[in-house]
Amino acid sequence: MPGRHRPLWLLAPGAVLTVLVIVVPLAVALHISLLDLDQYSFRQWVRAPFVGLANYTEAVRASGAVHAIVLSTSYAAIVTVVTLPIGVAAALATQDRFRGRGLVRSVFLVPYVLPAFVVGTVWRIILQPDGVANGLLARLGIDGGLWLNGRQSFWALVVVQIWASWPLLYLLALAGLQSVDPVLHEAAALDGAGWWDKLRYVIFPHLRGPVGLAVIIAFLHNINNFTLPFVLFGVPSPRDVEVLPVLTYVESFQNFRFGLSAAMAVLSLVLIAIPLAGYLRAVRLDVGQDGVDQGSRA
Repeated sequence: MPGRHRPLWLLAPGAVLTVLVIVVPLAVALHISLLDLDQYSFRQWVRAPFVGLANYTEAVRASGAVHAIVLSTSYAAIVTVVTLPIGVAAALATQDRFRGRGLVRSVFLVPYVLPAFVVGTVWRIILQPDGVANGLLARLGIDGGLWLNGRQSFWALVVVQIWASWPLLYLLALAGLQSVDPVLHEAAALDGAGWWDKLRYVIFPHLRGPVGLAVIIAFLHNINNFTLPFVLFGVPSPRDVEVLPVLTYVESFQNFRFGLSAAMAVLSLVLIAIPLAGYLRAVRLDVGQDGVDQGSRA
């Protein structure tokens, strides 16, 4: 009997770490979001006035949280939709062996392995009014205008994030391609399947799981990205690129509204949990369907 519960004890270190790293900070954040905590009450934050849901109400009605949520969601969705075909196409292009494939794969990973601070700094120099981007556009007879301020700043953020994040989808799509059994490729060739038929009926079905995971991870990464917009535009950033992580930072470390910023952080967590819950439910349904199919075959 004692050995029967031994596997549960093996999970204890991970459970303790999860409680310390995730559960406790989340509980503290939820508690702070219910307090009127600012620079005046920070020294005795446990005794700060309890305001209930007032911070959430202010975040939705009085602050720019709603605008930041819409901005973050649209920006993350555009980047994810654009990087998906780029990543899958790059994975398909580097799947088969050819001379220099290792070098090409390494070059493809450069935007992803560079620190976000470096990427933001380099692109900030490129997008200056007298920078490389406007210089190239001027040769084509196009007035680039201001990329780091005004309406064009949103599209500048989208372009830079696309450049920096497409290798993530490339990596996961490439991992999915490597899991395809070579026997399936040989069988498709023997059946006379063309390039498109092979891509549609052999490769794409095996990419559904990895690509679905890649889309969710990329979307969550983009919607929660702080470093790139912070370095690229600075603080205070233009309203068109004041995404939710940057707004939360401003309310916390510049305005010292810690209760309000905690409420915004909780809203950000809810925003992230929605697509994640949808993906987990889809995966569970797929597993259940596979189990039903295997049971019916047996």
